[in-house]
Amino acid sequence: MADSNTGNTGVAENNSSKCTQGCEHYRRKCKLVSPCCENNYICRFCHNASETHQLIRSKLSKVECMMCQTQQPLAQTCSNKECGVTLGNYFCKICKLYDDEDKEQFHCDGCGLCRVGGRDNYFHCDTCELCLPQIIKDSHKCIEKVSKANCPVCLEDIHTSRIVSHVPPCGHLIHRPCFNDLIKAGFYACPTCSQSMIKMKELWKSLDEEIEDTPMPSEYADLYCNVLCRDCHET
Repeated sequence: MADSNTGNTGVAENNSSKCTQGCEHYRRKCKLVSPCCENNYICRFCHNASETHQLIRSKLSKVECMMCQTQQPLAQTCSNKECGVTLGNYFCKICKLYDDEDKEQFHCDGCGLCRVGGRDNYFHCDTCELCLPQIIKDSHKCIEKVSKANCPVCLEDIHTSRIVSHVPPCGHLIHRPCFNDLIKAGFYACPTCSQSMIKMKELWKSLDEEIEDTPMPSEYADLYCNVLCRDCHET
């Protein structure tokens, strides 16, 4: 089913809660009734990509059922009794979020938004103001409001980003794709503080072997330079 107002396309198998609808960002059976313009879109990302202004999600108050085209207040099921389709298997009235895909979504009051990955797998750090994996609960380095900073590589927002973040030992956040690109390019230091983002033992070993195989000329053999290690902060 194509919408001439938005250009978004949804595919319906049948008039039931099991049908497939949505866009490239979300699978859902409703469109957001934009409070800022006359065009309705399946999600805010589709809206923002097509319009010259941003959709303010907090101002949303209505959705349009994609099965029966009924506009209605925010709810998980269509208010049209003849339709009654589930607009989203996951629904958060606080975030005004609908999603048919099971991503183990949960709403975090501390973050003020919905996260994916399962509530039991994460804890909220009040200092970092971020949900972090339980596996690093006792070892992560707290940095005040670290989630409110942008990714140091792509400079895009981290707190509300749909892109998974990586937490290096220094505690500064970086989008995982950006982290992977840095490592592939041979950059191992955090762009924010210059500490190593991976275990460097093998790299240091290879450098030591290279130095041993390349002895200094005799006139420089007794020259030394004091340096500060960015990882342990020892001179």
